[in-house]
Amino acid sequence: MDTIVITGASDGIGAASARQLKAKGHQVVIVGRSRMKTEALARELAAPYHVADYASLADVHRLASELERYERIDVLANNAEGIMGKRQVTEDGFERTFQVNHLAPFLLTKLLLKRLIEGRSKVIQTTSTAANAYGGKFDITDLNNERSYHAQTAYGNGKLANILFTRELHRRHQADGIAAVAFHPGVVRSNFGSDSTRVMRFAYHSPVKYLMISPEASGRRLTALAEGKPGVDWQPGEAYDKGKPMSVRFRDDDGRIARQLWERSEELLAGTA
Repeated sequence: MDTIVITGASDGIGAASARQLKAKGHQVVIVGRSRMKTEALARELAAPYHVADYASLADVHRLASELERYERIDVLANNAEGIMGKRQVTEDGFERTFQVNHLAPFLLTKLLLKRLIEGRSKVIQTTSTAANAYGGKFDITDLNNERSYHAQTAYGNGKLANILFTRELHRRHQADGIAAVAFHPGVVRSNFGSDSTRVMRFAYHSPVKYLMISPEASGRRLTALAEGKPGVDWQPGEAYDKGKPMSVRFRDDDGRIARQLWERSEELLAGTA
């Protein structure tokens, strides 16, 4: 029985996968932003839970401290994400989309790195094909989206950062036994994007049903990676869409930008509470 930590698990993809993995006999640890939703799912599954808001890095530090109490972590699924409308700056001084989608999960993974190495863990990152649609002009010198902010572009950049982070985590720590992978969950009909632009609201609330997959179907993609064997069922360092390697529009063949993103993220987080 694996211990599987899923962030963004109070609703949607994360909740669906949590139900599936619990039914298969795994110990699921639920992490969510909404206390009410997170507690409700935890009661339903008789599972431990933690509440954290990724717009606060202090919450991420606290969450990491709480998760370190588990005997082992076999899978860390960085599934929490978000897209904003107007540009917002968090209490930590970072553009909110960048912090919630990349900086917070990067920090959580770094804080748990020792435990993840001990457990030879799988680290799963929820990304999106928005990385291709809106992240093609990713600018490593403007991670905070200060020079030119558009909600879709900020989200696309965050999702591309998830892929670059996955690649660099694989490069740095594959020899330590960590297996990192990213995946696109599909376009799921949900409340996601409801506070964002008209384009993103349409994408996630469109009445055109063939554009959508159910949270249960999307959750099965996460479940398959969580239960899958790295190097057999999926290749570490890759991003997947519908079970197949995903073509990424942004070119970083030598990994230079991925390394720079890691290093810059560490610099930005230096001294955070």
